[in-house]
Amino acid sequence: MSLDLGQIAPNASGKLPDHSTFSVHGARGRTLVLFFYPKDFTPGCTREVCSFRDAFGELSGEGGARVVGVSRDDVETHKAFIAKHRLQYELVADPDGEMASAFSVKRLGGLIPFQKRVTYVIDAAGVIRGVFHHEFDIDAHVDDVRRCLASLAPAAK
Repeated sequence: MSLDLGQIAPNASGKLPDHSTFSVHGARGRTLVLFFYPKDFTPGCTREVCSFRDAFGELSGEGGARVVGVSRDDVETHKAFIAKHRLQYELVADPDGEMASAFSVKRLGGLIPFQKRVTYVIDAAGVIRGVFHHEFDIDAHVDDVRRCLASLAPAAK
């Protein structure tokens, strides 16, 4: 079952590199850009996380969003990935696939240990406002997030 626009985002959680827990419902109060990607240190995933890194100021500043990436890698791998690519946002470790299950991004029901490349934009109240599936058009994720955040921004007075 896939998640749809207008649904309340599930309250899944995972570990941050400092070993604290990140939870989706704990992130309420601010727009959340939650992107799932298959694996640290692979070419496509590196390109994706770096595209979010390069747009981070725009997304978190003007867009007001908290950016969080999720993969099934462990916290130590995430620490190294963050350091190597100078990421300014958090990566969540989901080694057991709890978050992947909750957000319907497992491949073949979990038979393949890598999740799909899907980005969710969740508003401050926890409502899903954007869902973007791009396995191969990796750069489209940030472009879609920009458009979604712009559509959520209050109208200029």
